[in-house]
Amino acid sequence: MDWKWSLVGRITLLATVLLGLAGCYEQEPKPRITGEQHRVVLPPAQTLPRQHLIGRSVQGRPILVQIAGQGTDTALIMGTIHGDEPAGTLLVDQLAKHLQDNPQLVEGRRVVLLSTANPDGAAARTRDNAHGIDLNRNFETANRVDNGTNGLRPLTEPESQALQSLIKEYAPSRIVSIHQPLNCIDYDGPGQAIAARMAQDCDLAVKKLGAKPGSLGSYTGETLGIPTITLELPPEAAKMGDSALWQKYGKALMAAVLYPDRAP
Repeated sequence: MDWKWSLVGRITLLATVLLGLAGCYEQEPKPRITGEQHRVVLPPAQTLPRQHLIGRSVQGRPILVQIAGQGTDTALIMGTIHGDEPAGTLLVDQLAKHLQDNPQLVEGRRVVLLSTANPDGAAARTRDNAHGIDLNRNFETANRVDNGTNGLRPLTEPESQALQSLIKEYAPSRIVSIHQPLNCIDYDGPGQAIAARMAQDCDLAVKKLGAKPGSLGSYTGETLGIPTITLELPPEAAKMGDSALWQKYGKALMAAVLYPDRAP
């Protein structure tokens, strides 16, 4: 009887040891796969242009901006506030692609891109919006003139309202509005130094045209004191194509984005 129990005891002891060893193998820590070992290097999410709806036009078209980067220094670059000046849209879209391909350029800064400020006018190829109002004369300024073209009062139009809200929300350090066809670089407010820097990187000369009644430049440059540049492209700019436009004026835009740093 003692021999049998001794044998059973031995078998039990052996089974216990084997189970313990199996448990040891199961509980042995597995090599941990860290995020560093499998990290895919991507640009930080805040550097990539991300789209944001700021309003709708008279006819319901979306007014969209793209935001690239993050920081206290903010450049607002916009095009086609006059619908029959489409080169601005092409150039701003090229800038958005350039910043997406080179996210290091917006590290520590923010760029707000509004490619089409007047979508109804752009669709109809008219200077004014669908109400027949010149959006670049619809802002509240000391020099504004109320009439049927400028608006019977400031900010009558949803497009100019959206743009004013955008400026209040992002408080840009400088603004570039792209126009045609006067073939120069104009400025309002304290924008002369930025205009001169941009002129170094393109074939347009700096020319002070004067703040127009109720214009964006009058509002942001003269009233708010934000350096505001009007990049007046030549008449043939819209026929050049987006790549040719970027080749000719992209560096000047980047000079405004990076100011006071030099564009690479």
